[in-house]
Amino acid sequence: MTLPVNFDSVGVDSILADWLMALREQGVEVVMVLGPDPLGPRERRELLAVHPPRMLAPAEALAASVDFGASWRESDAPLVAWQDISKSAAEHSSRWRRLFLAHGQQSLVRVAFPLPAGRAFECFMFSPRAYDSRLEAATLAWSVFNVWPMLKRALAEQRVSLSPRELESLNLAFEGLTARETALRMDCSERTVNYHLANAMAKLQTDNKLGAVQRACWLGLI
Repeated sequence: MTLPVNFDSVGVDSILADWLMALREQGVEVVMVLGPDPLGPRERRELLAVHPPRMLAPAEALAASVDFGASWRESDAPLVAWQDISKSAAEHSSRWRRLFLAHGQQSLVRVAFPLPAGRAFECFMFSPRAYDSRLEAATLAWSVFNVWPMLKRALAEQRVSLSPRELESLNLAFEGLTARETALRMDCSERTVNYHLANAMAKLQTDNKLGAVQRACWLGLI
C-alpha cells in the first residue's frame, strides 16, 4: 500500500492521522505505536503515539500489559502477528482487550521491529471487523513498512534532540570507530568528537558511550 502524502518534516500526529486515513478502506480505525522505555527496566514499554486520541486509555493498558499472545519479549512469534481479540474468553480477557472491545474493535495486526537487548518497537492496527485471510493482514503489514522510516524519525525527534554532529558521532561509534577514527571521518579533532559524545551521553542520561549508543537505538535515532 502506498500512502497518499509525503510525510517528510511533519509531526507524529500528522503522520498517524494520514496513515489512518490511508487504511480506512481496510477497516482500520485505530493505530498506535509502542516502544521501549530507554531509562526503565527491560520489560517496560511506553506508549509513543495513538490515533485517534480518544483511544488513549486502551492504548496505555496495552502498553502496560505482558499478555499479548505470549510474553511479548520472550515469544518466538513472527515479526507480524494477527489476532481476533473478540475470541478471548471473558475470564481470561485482559484489561486492554476489554477496553478495545468496548470501543468496538474486534481484531488487530501487530508489526514488531526488534532492537538490541530484547527491546522492540511495535505498531498496532485495530479494526471493528474480523479479517478473513492472511492476505488482509499482510496488506496492513506492508503499510507499516512503508510509513515506519518516517514515523520512527518523527518519534525520535519528539523524544530527544541531538545535534547533527552529536548524532553523527554516535552513528560512527555504533559502527565501531574509535574517537580518533571518528575524528578523521568527521574532519575534526579527537577532542571535538569527545565533546559531541559527552553532550549526547548527557542528553541520553548515560555515563558511557556504549550506553548512549544503545539508548539511541532504543529511541530510533540510529
